[in-house]
Amino acid sequence: MKRYTGNSSAQIERLREALSSADAVVIGGGAGLSTSAGFTYSGERFEKNFGDFIARYGFSDMYSAGFFNFPSEEERWAFWSRYILINRYTDAPKPVYEELLALVDGKDYFVLTTNVDHCFQKVGFDKKRLFYTQGDYGLWQCSLPCHDRTYDNEETVRLMADRQRDMRVPSELVPHCPVCGRPMAMNLRADDTFVQDEGWYAAAGRYEDFIRRHRGLRVLYLELGVGSNTPVIIKYPFWRMTAENPDAVYACVNLGEAYAPREIAGRSICIDADIGDTLRALA
Repeated sequence: MKRYTGNSSAQIERLREALSSADAVVIGGGAGLSTSAGFTYSGERFEKNFGDFIARYGFSDMYSAGFFNFPSEEERWAFWSRYILINRYTDAPKPVYEELLALVDGKDYFVLTTNVDHCFQKVGFDKKRLFYTQGDYGLWQCSLPCHDRTYDNEETVRLMADRQRDMRVPSELVPHCPVCGRPMAMNLRADDTFVQDEGWYAAAGRYEDFIRRHRGLRVLYLELGVGSNTPVIIKYPFWRMTAENPDAVYACVNLGEAYAPREIAGRSICIDADIGDTLRALA
C-alpha cells in the first residue's frame, strides 16, 4: 500500500482536475461521509437522544446498542424508533451531501453506498443513480423473512417516537409481518436474513449497466469515507476497476485512512482530511 504523504492542497488540485476531465464519476460513499456530515453515533448526540437507555444498560454508542437483545418488543421499538427518526428522517447537521451534489451536478455520475441513512436521496441525488447495498433505515422486512418485500416505516416510526413512555411504545404499534405475523425487523444487512427486494435488484442492475457502459472511458472512482469494515463492496472493486482501465483515476478522501495499492499509485489521489473540508476546498 501507498499511504498519503503529500501536500493536501496539491492533492485537492489534482482531484479538481480529475473531476473536470472525467467522462463519468462513480461515487463510493461510506460511513465516514455521514460522520463528516454530523451523523455521529456516540458522544453528545447519542447522550442527548438515548440518556435513559444509557442509564439503564450502559450503552456506549448507537451502533453497538442496536445489537442489544431488549427484554420486550415494546422496548426494542422505543429504542429503534428514536434511532430511525434521528438517522433517517432528520436532516444531517452539516451540508456535506449538498456540497457533494453541487460538485457532480451536470456530470454523468452513479453512487454506490453502504450507508443506510438515505442522505443522498434526501438532498436531491437522482434516485435512479443510487444503489444502497446494505439496506435502508426507512424500511422494514419480515424477521424470518417469509417473503422478499420491504415496507416503508416513516408513519409508524413517528408515532412510536411521539407516543412512547418509560422506554416503551404502545403494544399496538409493534410491527408484525402482514403475511406470517412474525415480528418485523430492520432492512439492514446483518446476516443471511437480509431481504434484497425488487428495488434492490433494480438498483444493482442500473449500477452494473453504468459500469459496463463506461468501461474504458475516463472514469473517476471517488471513494469517500470508506473504512476497512466492508472493503469488498466499494474499496476493492474501485481498485480493481482502476487497475483495469488505464484512463481511470482513483481518489480516496478519508480522515486517517487514505491509501491506495502501489499498482495504481500513479493514478491515485489520496487525501487524509475531513471530507466536508475537502469538498469545500474543491468548490
